[in-house]
Amino acid sequence: MAEIIFQSKIDANRFYNHLLTYLPFNSVEKTILLIEDRHIVQVLDGNFSKDIVNKVKKAFYDFITTMKRDDWFLEIIKSHYFFHDEEEQQQIMEIIYSILEGQREDLAVFLKETKKETAFIEEAVDHIFQEKVSFSIDSLLKFRLRPYLQMLEEYVELAIDEYKMEQEYQMFIQMLRDFLVKREPRMSTLHVLFDEEITFFNENLEEIKRAELTKMIDRKLLVNHPVYVDSVSIAPLLSIAPTSIFLYTKNPDEPLVRTIKNIFEERVTTKNFTALRSLKKWNLDQESSENHA
Repeated sequence: MAEIIFQSKIDANRFYNHLLTYLPFNSVEKTILLIEDRHIVQVLDGNFSKDIVNKVKKAFYDFITTMKRDDWFLEIIKSHYFFHDEEEQQQIMEIIYSILEGQREDLAVFLKETKKETAFIEEAVDHIFQEKVSFSIDSLLKFRLRPYLQMLEEYVELAIDEYKMEQEYQMFIQMLRDFLVKREPRMSTLHVLFDEEITFFNENLEEIKRAELTKMIDRKLLVNHPVYVDSVSIAPLLSIAPTSIFLYTKNPDEPLVRTIKNIFEERVTTKNFTALRSLKKWNLDQESSENHA
């Protein structure tokens, strides 16, 4: 059927063992050969059923699009972008996996349609085994799978951009935590409602008007970090530095809520959007009973 020449003994062994997992034992003897010293796996002509032939093709396709794909990802990360630290490489790879697994739709929209590339690989693999040729993985990559490699480069580029943004975000969070450590609380408790606008309430559930909030803001925050610090939410919170913050929101996963939780950590309690209304009603009822008493 075909002779596949690998760049290394390790790759030849990997594919040989990978291929064996796809085939029934009785189909392997004298038909699937590993020539270790030449880095070759031979799939010889035999009494193969159509099902076995398809399994051989599937094994080779999966080898390219999983095992070798990850090798190529790492090679691009190291050779094109010069990330040689293993921990950084792993973090970038994790972002790539999250995109591939459909967990990062916000990033996947920036990538071209990948179905054409995967269909192209299937076609190339089918052609190789039909023609019963001898070929090397290296030449296959350079001449037949160049569009696929370009697609992998796009994934890496996107993941590295995201990795750098996450690093900047973590530095930003740490910078604000350091600022917070030095602040004396100006209130013990603050309630913050996330609606069409962000509204602040003091510990007695009285609304803090925007003009009053503006007076409380430490101007150094806005002068030193104008790009990062939001004057509507983060700057007042950091300036007041409350011991406890209750956030009332319909969506606890929205970016601003997550950022506040990351900065203030254990000081923050997230509550349902409607909880503030119930709390205010209870507070009014308490005041009314005290007045009647």
